[in-house]
Parts: sequence; C-alpha cells; structure tokens
Amino acid sequence: MKNSAKTPRESFTISPSISTGRALRSGAAWLASATPETVDAFLEGLTDEALLALPWLFEFWALPHQLPPVGAWRTWVIMGGRGAGKTRAGAEWVRAEVEGARPLDPGRSTRVALVGETVDQVREVMIFGDSGILACSPPDRRPDWEAGRKRLVWPNGAVAQVFSAHEPESLRGPQFDAAWVDELAKWKKGQETWDMLQFGLRLGELPRQVVTTTPKNVGVLKAILRNPSTVITHAPTEANRAYLAASFLQEVRARYQGQRLGRQELDGELIEDVDGALWPAAVLEGCQVEGLPKLDRIVVAVDPPVTGGPGADACGIVVAGVVMKGPPQDWRAYVIEDASVEGASPAQWAHAAVAAVQRHGADRLVAEVNQGGELVERVIRQVDALVPFRAVRASRGKAARAEPVAALYEQGRVKHLVGLGKLEEEMGRMSVQGYQGSGSPDRVDALVWALTELMADPARAFQAPRVRGL
Repeated sequence: MKNSAKTPRESFTISPSISTGRALRSGAAWLASATPETVDAFLEGLTDEALLALPWLFEFWALPHQLPPVGAWRTWVIMGGRGAGKTRAGAEWVRAEVEGARPLDPGRSTRVALVGETVDQVREVMIFGDSGILACSPPDRRPDWEAGRKRLVWPNGAVAQVFSAHEPESLRGPQFDAAWVDELAKWKKGQETWDMLQFGLRLGELPRQVVTTTPKNVGVLKAILRNPSTVITHAPTEANRAYLAASFLQEVRARYQGQRLGRQELDGELIEDVDGALWPAAVLEGCQVEGLPKLDRIVVAVDPPVTGGPGADACGIVVAGVVMKGPPQDWRAYVIEDASVEGASPAQWAHAAVAAVQRHGADRLVAEVNQGGELVERVIRQVDALVPFRAVRASRGKAARAEPVAALYEQGRVKHLVGLGKLEEEMGRMSVQGYQGSGSPDRVDALVWALTELMADPARAFQAPRVRGL
C-alpha cells in the first residue's frame, strides 16, 4: 500500500551552478546576515529553475556538522546533543545518495538500509518525522512509502528498506550500498545489529553508512569511533538554536548545565568510564531523583584543604541524608547538595560548612582532620561554637575508603538530587587504582565521609552528637 497523501510532482533540474561547490556551505549564514537589498538582489539574480530548487539545496542551508566530510570514509558518525539537527542531516544524506540531477536520473546509491531501534521509530522519525526523508524531499523526487513492504521507493527506482535493531537477524540476507543508522547508542542489541549490517553493506564501489546518535558510553559506539575508516562531526544542542524554542534551551540548560547528563544529552559528549571505575556512568545516571522523602538524619561532611586561599585545593563540602526504615541494610541515602568551595581561606570554608548545616538543619558536621588536626575543629567552632561536630581520620587510601560507599550505589541504596555535576565528574574519575583526574578528589572525599557516617557505619547514627569546647 502506497502513501496516499501525495504532493503534485513538479519536475526541475538542480542546477550544478548552485548545488556544487563547498562555498555553498556558508550561503545560509551569508544570506541571514545580508541586508534586505542584498537578499533581494541575490534572489532576483536566480533563474526560475534555480529559485524553485533553492529551498531543497541542503548544502546551502546546512550547519557545518550536518555536511559529510570529504574523503573515502566508510562510516560517518554525527554525534550531537538533543535537537542538534542529526535527523535532518541523516535524511539529507540519504537524499544525496539516491537522487540524481533530474528526478529519474540514478544516484550514487540504489539500495539503502534504514535502521532504528524499532520499526515504528524508523517510520515516525526517520521517514515521516518533521526532519525525516519525506519532509526533506522535493515534490518531484519524493519517494513513496509502501507500508506492507516497509520500504521507500524513489521515482528513479532507488529503494530504502526499514529494519529494527530488535531483530538483528532480519539484516541477514539483504545487501546494500548505503545505510542510515539512527540512535545507535541506545539499542539493546547494538553490537549484534551493527555486525549484521556490516555484512550486508557490500554493493557498489564504496558502500557507506551514516550514524546519527546522541552519544552514550557503550562498546559498539566506541569501537566504531576508533575505526580508521570512521569520520566524525559533532555539535551541541545550541548549534541548532534557530530551530528550537528559546524556553526549551533556557530550561534544559538551567537544569542540566555541568551535569554528566547535560554533557551527554545537550553537549553531545561521549563520557567514557575510566578503567576500574568505582562509579560507572550508568550507575550515576541511574541514581538521579528530583525530590526527597522525609529524611531521618542529615549530615554535612567536610574534606578541608591542606592550605587555604587562591590556588589551594577545593574544600569538599557535601550534604547527605538517610531514611532509616527497617534494619540498616534497608536504609536509603540521598545526596542533597555539593556545597564545596574553591580557593577559600580556612575561615571561608568553615563559614560555608556551618551555613550548610544551618541551611539543611543537619544533625552533625563531620570533618577529616588528617591534615589540620584540632585546628580544623577550632576553625569551625569559631564560626559556631555549638555545632554538633565529629572529627574523622583516614587510615586507608582514598580508593579503599571509597569502595564500600561505591558498593552502596551498586545496590541502589544511594540517590542524588539533580544538580551535582562537579561532584559526579569527580566520582566518574575514581577507580580501584585511585583518582584518575588532576588535583585532589575533595568532593568525593567529603561524599565518602558523609555516606560512611550515615550508612557504612550505621552504629554512629545512634551515638549522641559530641559538643566540645563548652
């Protein structure tokens, strides 16, 4: 059954004088910044045929990351944030592969695979979506959708077949000279589907494929990126701001700026786990919550720097609470705030720590005293003499102290309020071999002390706060 909604096909030839040349890549930017008189002169200088063709010349309107790199590549990965224009780029690349200069002229490719997570997603996003193939195709080159056979057929005879990543074996047998793969990083059977597609991509002189995806830390994507025949273009969500609601950008940036999720979903960054990561990306993504239950106990933990002032390490200050229902193994902890300060004097970080206690009504302030000894407590009590305080001293290395806390995350017993981006960045760099980043993981140290106080050593929860110096 063919798509019944047809637009009358008005035939025109795409003029080589307009469609060729890399100079076209800056055409839209030039046109957008030109004076009205210049725009009028440009349009009046076009032939009727060229004027009809102009809206469909993607090279003229495209953003740099939406255009394929030059060279004899086999795989082009378009990696970008949400709304960065990846789908439009994929659809236009398919057009460029199958279309000739005139409606019935052959293109470079005639057999295309369209592969998405499900058949429905291929149909609704890649084909019928606002930026899909049908929306991007000029009337005289628009393909027909044959629903029963799950394929698109162009006027020149080129065919694009739909495949689901849930059924890798469906790619066993067919053969292609081009493929468009969408949102590969979220496929549950990504490696199996990708492998089957590679065996079928065997027609023509140089069969090629484009991958449009928001990056995730998955093996199949990382292997593709490492392949010498892969080329990559990249863009954040903001690159396509002209076509996005301003309120959308403001909202998502306000909520996710600086967080691992924001870097992945908005900046289009591939955030990889370090070897032996104590907190893999999947664990950190899975512990996010937007609200808190009623907490039975709250602590503020402090990891003071050795020295203070500009250039000194940050003073890690983390606020966490616990719900103490049932036996200790059933307790659930919530990390509420990263109140860490950088380049602060002892008086400044002490004020910040006490302010966190007051802000959250914390039951105790816990501080590591390995570096400052009794001076740490003395500085804090100069700010608030009555603050419930406990000094803790590290007897093991950072990784050894962090492992029991990391195990709580693996058990799903710790959650994070959104907005802890810098803390989660440090957590992502902690491994069983130690910290794999520059500087000191002061935020992680404070987190470990807070959760040790609340969860890893639950007996402390029943000890009365200790007030000294009275």
